[in-house]
Amino acid sequence: MHFQSVTFDLDGTLLDTIADLAEACRLMLAEIGEPSRSLAEIHRFVGKGMAVLVERCLTHTQPPSAERLHEAIESFKRHYAAVNGQFTQIYPGVIEGLNAWKTSGLKMGVVTNKPGMFTGALLDRMGMTDYFDVIVSGDTTAHKKPHPEPLLHACRLFKVRPDRNLHIGDSKHDIHAAHAAGCLAYAVPYGYNEGEPVDRADCDALVSDLLAAYQQALTFQDLTNK
Repeated sequence: MHFQSVTFDLDGTLLDTIADLAEACRLMLAEIGEPSRSLAEIHRFVGKGMAVLVERCLTHTQPPSAERLHEAIESFKRHYAAVNGQFTQIYPGVIEGLNAWKTSGLKMGVVTNKPGMFTGALLDRMGMTDYFDVIVSGDTTAHKKPHPEPLLHACRLFKVRPDRNLHIGDSKHDIHAAHAAGCLAYAVPYGYNEGEPVDRADCDALVSDLLAAYQQALTFQDLTNK
């Protein structure tokens, strides 16, 4: 295969974590005396990491103060640690796709904006840790997606050139990070993407699920060999 490694986004690509995130937000907002947010709002707020999610929950007419945001983040951490994985669902096609990628012999990794204190615990709880050679969380590097550094860091750990890594995600942040790093980007249409549909024109392939991504990669390999 043209690719030597493949990296996956976590929330919205491998796992539907929105119910856990919404519950942690509900508990956090109640604890600090802020108005609740709807599931649809939480769905739109997910994408740029925990701190941005919490800030968006608190923002109505204006952003919260630094002190208020810090208080809310600490509250969210406690509540999310308690519910992390409790309501999470594995998306259809994910296990089949991961098994296909594993059989290919490619190096596999997760590159997520979720903090490391939650990433490993969630993958363990869902029985998925053993699929991956590398895990890059939102606090592993100095930058989060859409900055390319998390993907470049994964490629360095793989010892693979970025143009030989394929990144699969659900949002414009995954696509922008991948292209900025020099990786190809496939996108799935079922994730979060801050409430905006993924545009087929922005990614290298729009695929229905991870198994379809594997099949698309094989097609790409056939084309590059001609």
